[in-house]
Amino acid sequence: MEKTKILFVCQEITPYLPETEMSIIGRYLPQGIQEKGKEIRTFMPRFGIINERRNQLHEVIRLSGMNLIIDDTDHALIIKVASIQSARMQVYFIDNDDYFQRKHTFCDANNDYFKDNDERGIFYVRGVIETIRKLRWSPDLVHCHGWFSAFMPLYIKKMLAEDPLFAGTKTIFSVYDDFIPQTFTSTLKRKIKREGISDSDVSILGSEPNYLKIIELAMKFSDGVILGSKTIPSILEGSLKSYKKPILPYQSLETYIDAYANFYQKILAQV
Repeated sequence: MEKTKILFVCQEITPYLPETEMSIIGRYLPQGIQEKGKEIRTFMPRFGIINERRNQLHEVIRLSGMNLIIDDTDHALIIKVASIQSARMQVYFIDNDDYFQRKHTFCDANNDYFKDNDERGIFYVRGVIETIRKLRWSPDLVHCHGWFSAFMPLYIKKMLAEDPLFAGTKTIFSVYDDFIPQTFTSTLKRKIKREGISDSDVSILGSEPNYLKIIELAMKFSDGVILGSKTIPSILEGSLKSYKKPILPYQSLETYIDAYANFYQKILAQV
């Protein structure tokens, strides 16, 4: 019997980024799911603060070399990989000189948020998609962690609806306490649109897209939602109820792997 394939699209993974609730889950959840007999692939952005030499990242030449067009501008897609030997697990990194050379994640040394964070998120998610296509690997379920992965459910449900690799793929989005006080311009709706995505699909972003609206977009197109932090913005709790999605409440770091695995089975069983 073929193994269930789970794709993890993470915002943070330790030890590549400092330990947080999200980065710890990003590190140990894929390992735990793999140890339960599932086949996994794990991705994160190659933020510039990641020490490539210490963490032994190296470019995967056969996967790199493609250009992604965002807002009529070409951006080279670079794929790197590192191994977590103790977990027998590889982590793929999405990289690009325009978006990920900065020595910070989402804001500069003065705590000013990068104005192109929306484009960086789009590039990251589309980079994961193109890498999966090159790997010819068809995920049964995609689990997205953090706002930076929030465009993935929309792309899977709309842009990839006719793609055989993603036919029937389910998505779960984990909501964390990772709020960023940043407002983007209305051009985000234009930047995110691809074939298969209509104006109505992205209307939720409004004229001033921000963190909350981006998370709502992810929840709207996900098959299930996990509360990855004890507290999330109350407005999101209200929106989540209105979408009537299966929800997994917050789980402690002692119990979450089993709870998540059971939730995966519930979502995969949906018709």
